[in-house]
Amino acid sequence: MFQNRAEALALALPAAVFATVVFLLPVAILLSEGFRADGAWTLSAYTVFFSETLNRTVFLRSFRLALEVTAVSAVIGYAAAFAIVNLPANGKGRMIGLVTLPLMISPVARTYAWIVILGRTGIVNKAITGLGFSDDPLRLLFTETAVFIGLLQLFLPLMILSLISALENMPRDAIPAARVLGANWFQVFWKVVLPLTCEGLVIGGTLVFTGSLTAYITPAILGGSKVLMLETLMYQQVSVANDFVSASVIAFILIVMSFAANILLKRLATARRRR
Repeated sequence: MFQNRAEALALALPAAVFATVVFLLPVAILLSEGFRADGAWTLSAYTVFFSETLNRTVFLRSFRLALEVTAVSAVIGYAAAFAIVNLPANGKGRMIGLVTLPLMISPVARTYAWIVILGRTGIVNKAITGLGFSDDPLRLLFTETAVFIGLLQLFLPLMILSLISALENMPRDAIPAARVLGANWFQVFWKVVLPLTCEGLVIGGTLVFTGSLTAYITPAILGGSKVLMLETLMYQQVSVANDFVSASVIAFILIVMSFAANILLKRLATARRRR
């Protein structure tokens, strides 16, 4: 397309400069706040952050919920993707449209809908009390369960779409061949489907884990101050405590965890393919 590499670089230069000035430079300045104290470079801010019990609890809760949402999304995503891929062309298009539809709705609206569903007078509590399972409404909002459900509903479509793409690129005769050779369905999935679709799982897992880890609206609405996550804690540090150093520490932790998740998933996928 281009006569030489210089032409391609010249065309990419404006976008690179814009991204550097508008995004990379401000992020670098923000992250540097956590490594400086009294004009010197130090890790004292990270030591202070992890020395507090609340911060450690929030860190572990955020990591655990993001991991749980990713794992459950993978299980549901594979089942849904298998079902959609095996549908006729017209049905497949409709189902993909239904999966994509929630992504077109604002996360704020989707999260507030869960307040109607999980509230004390919501659909779930009315069903529980109406069926006689409990005399009093249950406290479902402002719990880890509510945050988990909200995050799962928010990011599950990303996993399903990633796995659909991976399954469609898988050889059609791979599963019948494995079945003819005597493999049961678990062996077919573990030894055939998973290695051939691991790239889709890596992409979906990265999107879901990173999104669950860095989402703010859903944890803030469904968790409130009782179920703090790293992103809601960072907001409090900036807006309430005016502590930009702690906010910088949290931002760096979120970035590192997101990159680490992607690298780990890629290495696991590579190891699985080699086996």
